[in-house]
Amino acid sequence: MKMAAKMLLIGSGFLFLGLGIIGIILPLIPTTPFLLLSAACFVRSSDRLYIWLLNNRWFGKYIRDFREKRGIPLKAKVTGIVLLWVSMIYSAFFVVPLVAVRVLLLLVAAYFTWYILSLKTLRS
Repeated sequence: MKMAAKMLLIGSGFLFLGLGIIGIILPLIPTTPFLLLSAACFVRSSDRLYIWLLNNRWFGKYIRDFREKRGIPLKAKVTGIVLLWVSMIYSAFFVVPLVAVRVLLLLVAAYFTWYILSLKTLRS
């Protein structure tokens, strides 16, 4: 892998990890999706960072739950869907002037809502 791509993935992994950490503290930011993105970046760029993330006592549980049980906690589902729709509706009606792009944004939001709801809900 080229060094620039590897560094970009590592940087992105740490950015998503930081957002995931903020999500642990602030209830409005979903933790699990950001930690999963961080893991995806690390698995493609650094085995050492990926293993560290999976074995971390604070973050590893979120990723292992998703990988092993193929599910996410109810709180993460609700928060993720609410934030998804708030941001998409705001973008569609206050930012984007083109009707076709508005429709596309709402269709993307509907697809990801379906995907999140189709995942197993972990109760813990």
